[in-house]
Amino acid sequence: MADTSATRPDEVPMKLEGNCIAMAVCWILGFGSLVCWNSMLTIGDYYYAVFPDYHPSRVLTLVYQPFAIGVMAILAYNESKVDTRKRNIAGYIVFFICSLGLIVIDLATSGKGGIGNYIFVCVCVAGFGVADAHVQGGMVGDLSFMKPEFMQSFFAGLAASGAVTSGLRLMTKAIFDKSSDGLRKGTILFLAISTFFEFLCIFLYAFVFAKLPIVKYYRTKAAREGSKTVSSDLAAVGIHTEATEVAERLTTKQLLIKNLDYGLDLYLIYVLTLSIFPGFLFENTGTHQLGSWYPLVLIAMYNILDLIARYTPLIECTKIESRKWLMIAIISRVLFIPAFYFTAKYGDQGWMIMLVSLLGLTNGHLTVCVMTIAPKGYTGPEANALGNILVLFLLAGIFSGVALDWLWIIGNGSF
Repeated sequence: MADTSATRPDEVPMKLEGNCIAMAVCWILGFGSLVCWNSMLTIGDYYYAVFPDYHPSRVLTLVYQPFAIGVMAILAYNESKVDTRKRNIAGYIVFFICSLGLIVIDLATSGKGGIGNYIFVCVCVAGFGVADAHVQGGMVGDLSFMKPEFMQSFFAGLAASGAVTSGLRLMTKAIFDKSSDGLRKGTILFLAISTFFEFLCIFLYAFVFAKLPIVKYYRTKAAREGSKTVSSDLAAVGIHTEATEVAERLTTKQLLIKNLDYGLDLYLIYVLTLSIFPGFLFENTGTHQLGSWYPLVLIAMYNILDLIARYTPLIECTKIESRKWLMIAIISRVLFIPAFYFTAKYGDQGWMIMLVSLLGLTNGHLTVCVMTIAPKGYTGPEANALGNILVLFLLAGIFSGVALDWLWIIGNGSF
């Protein structure tokens, strides 16, 4: 049956119910999109203890990224044919299974190392990459034709997963540090929390988000503009719409050409950030007064400032909307490379903490500026396609940054 309560696509209601709930759900869905991976980064000290010879922080990141970017490239190319509901639910289910698998293998082997266990961990991490491509691209594409605040909330949730896991890691280290097998207990607690949140995301996306009036409005509008990716989500809440006659949408290639600078913005943001975070912070910052707490504090400071910065674009005077100034601000971050090198070599831990905080601050602020500005002015199908393109550039930047991160250990005897 048709949705008789829906307004015409060109009539934006004065007030749509469910706005605050939708923002909260987007935040949790963003949190669930990255909590598994951030847990892996945060418990890196545990995997360094179990697999000391395999550079886990760098290797696991390098395993994760090819699967994420490879699957994302396929999905971005076929975005108009991929059902968003099935794509996102499948992604959260894979997150849940792989997170649970890490708990099972650790309990089954009593936390022992060895190449066999390391390979299993790598397989689960590869699964995280596949799930990330499904969820992040699917959610960003879906939110691109909705309110910019939903996109901001989703990306704030992504950053919050890092901040929360870092805070919990510091707490568990303080609680379990003196106890027998304390590091492992903290790790299992982390993985259990991740598994719970993935289950929660499956429930929220499948049974709550699609039923919110404001979400139904935007999806109905997108369907009438020719989008086929939202059909299952609308059918799940009893809405059946027919596409109206609209002007021919821009192709993926045309969208790429028109928004190449935004794509390069995201690529450059993350190639710089991931060339430093987290591998450099674990292996190249030396020994300081904080001892084993030092890398955990650095990771925590990055994540906390990254989270705070994802809210700063809500302050209009701080939001960068000019395409030229966005590019200038992003390119200027290359100065972090010599700054980190000389600080690690000559500076004390206070300067490094400040530098890591600035890295997180610029990363979060610039990411939200790009992701909320780029989709403006496009129809639903075009915005969905553009969202997938931008996530592809983002993941490409992460992959390149992870590869370049290895350059820090050339010649220092770590191989």
